[in-house]
Amino acid sequence: MTTRPSPVYLLAGGPGSRRKKDSLLTQVLGCGTPAPTIAYVGAASHDNREFFAMIAGHMQDCGAGRVILVPLAGTRANSDKARAVLETADMVFISGGDVERGMTLLETSGILPYLARLHAGGKPFFGLSAGSIMLSRQWVYWDDPDNDATAHVFPCMGFAPLLCDTHGEADEWEELHALLRLTPEGSVGYGIPSGAGLCVTPGGSVTALAGSLHRFIHRNGKVARLGDLEPGE
Repeated sequence: MTTRPSPVYLLAGGPGSRRKKDSLLTQVLGCGTPAPTIAYVGAASHDNREFFAMIAGHMQDCGAGRVILVPLAGTRANSDKARAVLETADMVFISGGDVERGMTLLETSGILPYLARLHAGGKPFFGLSAGSIMLSRQWVYWDDPDNDATAHVFPCMGFAPLLCDTHGEADEWEELHALLRLTPEGSVGYGIPSGAGLCVTPGGSVTALAGSLHRFIHRNGKVARLGDLEPGE
């Protein structure tokens, strides 16, 4: 294992992408060890077994080797086994689901410092949908969904040193806008449309994968749209 962090991949699955070979996921899975063993962190779905089986099968169709659930939730939670799975895997995957629920489980399980050590030591991480947001710096939550005054931010893993949202193109990235309004002036957020993704280096350099990234900035108390980041730029 290298002593430098690896790039982090943040993906937003596309409609029907799990019914066919996903070229973006194939690209990510092929960036290191052939047929990599994947440690599947399903905190955001509370280790839902049906969801795990579906995603694991799709990953194997796209080039993964073994996909092993990291047991963090419910009666099957086992911290020693969780660490063993994470340690021996070639890559760590953070699944979709609910961002706040996922971060709460990671915190209460005590696994977050261990994940941070693995990332700092060079273990590759990638996420899908809510998992991509969990790998970023912060996310937004409403105590009352009908009252914007109750919105507040909470920390995520921060392995990808940026702010992002996934699948928000239909509502013009409403939640990402809310997040940016609660962050300092000059903060930039990335909207990852369905089927697209990004790669971010530890230094914060961002590359678009398989589609345009929508960029926004908090400026003068408002959120403004920047130019899209295109693949290859």
